[in-house]
Amino acid sequence: MNANPILLQKKYARIIELFAKENGVSLNKALDIFYNSETYKLMSEGVSDMHCMSDEYLVQELVKEQRI
Repeated sequence: MNANPILLQKKYARIIELFAKENGVSLNKALDIFYNSETYKLMSEGVSDMHCMSDEYLVQELVKEQRI
């Protein structure tokens, strides 16, 4: 399923902001981490309706990716 592109961009922005806040990194660093992540890839491709998951869940997925 494909999400509305405008709504998806807003979701990306919320995730990046929340990730930066919770992990004490700059927005630029969070932006870089997000757009180079597997989470972003899955969301942008519409895999498993990742875009339907909560912002908090997706931030935790980013955190998990950073530990690997």
